[in-house]
Amino acid sequence: MKRMRGGNMSKQTVIFDFDGVIHSYSSRWKGATIIPDRPVPGIKEAIAEIRQHYRVVVVSSRCYYDGGIEAIRKWLTEEDIIVDDVTGEKPPAVVIIDDRAITFDGNPKGLLDKIKVFKPWNKQ
Repeated sequence: MKRMRGGNMSKQTVIFDFDGVIHSYSSRWKGATIIPDRPVPGIKEAIAEIRQHYRVVVVSSRCYYDGGIEAIRKWLTEEDIIVDDVTGEKPPAVVIIDDRAITFDGNPKGLLDKIKVFKPWNKQ
């Protein structure tokens, strides 16, 4: 899809998770092709700013289901959010922006405890 691939391939990549980061995901999972909610406020503008410096790739588990990639691309187009690619495969990147991630600080001690108490931003 031409609209998705407008970025410069020589730029480093920033990965964005889709649900809970771009798509507000307030209705929770309804199926890979059902994306009912609005974008997270301000994310369109943030992505546009980031794309001036980096290639933006959306990586989502939706992409592993039939029609998932197409549904994300359609939703992004409808919301006028421009990214460089949508995929289920994680490309090399300088950073990953995800609502369900723990930043590893080099110390594996306490990881289990961090996992047990973890809550995404919209569930705290």
